[in-house]
Amino acid sequence: MFTSPNKIFMSFWGYDIYWYGLFLAIGIVFSILVSHYVSKKFYKQDFVIDFTPYILIVGIIFARLYYCLINWTYYSNFPSKILFIREGGISIHGAIIGGVFAISCLWYLSRKFDKNFNLSFLEVCDIFAIGLPLGQAIGRWGNFFNSEAFGLPTNLPWKLYIAPQFRPAQFLNYDYFHPTFLYESILDIVIFAVLILTLKKYKTNSYGKITALYLILYAICRFFIEYLRTDSVLNLGTLHIAQIASIIMLILGIAIFVYVKYKK
Repeated sequence: MFTSPNKIFMSFWGYDIYWYGLFLAIGIVFSILVSHYVSKKFYKQDFVIDFTPYILIVGIIFARLYYCLINWTYYSNFPSKILFIREGGISIHGAIIGGVFAISCLWYLSRKFDKNFNLSFLEVCDIFAIGLPLGQAIGRWGNFFNSEAFGLPTNLPWKLYIAPQFRPAQFLNYDYFHPTFLYESILDIVIFAVLILTLKKYKTNSYGKITALYLILYAICRFFIEYLRTDSVLNLGTLHIAQIASIIMLILGIAIFVYVKYKK
């Protein structure tokens, strides 16, 4: 059994710095470092650091907009709150959409104006995808400090204590819950290991396999974890919106795999 500590890491000149933001920043840094290393070692290209600021800005904007859209009942009544990102509310699915959009634009401009840039779009996606699950694994620990993204009540030995003020109304009488943030963090590490092994096996011939594997594996993991989570804000029938997004990711991953196979 373990307990979420205080969400504030430290205060600096009266300004609170949250554990969530700290872990998110650490996750992003490690993700970029891995992609930078892979790009230089296996593809002999040095563009990741140049791409990163634009991908981060667009990714955060899309992550916030996606979250606001699936919580539109609230934000339609308080539209000014959309800008208050420090109050919480970003989505990994939105970040992925924004990241792919930014990569698409940057790839096109690089191919058009940089004669030394000769990577395909899927190769660029592979380079960024390989570091992504490591960043997610680290960033998920921010949920632990925020007492969020936990699952249904449980009495398993690794149960997570959640203070009453953070519990959903229907579970106020329960003390312990599934640490779904931990489940996803562990699975993200497994996905990262699979992608690294795939890269070592195929090297630059991976061409789309890394991206396809990431989409497929993360979609499957997230789909089943959602059955345990209690914080879904939008359901379509019996499926959470995150499960529907995961199904789309799964289909896209399979489509890329098939495309790569027949393209070769």
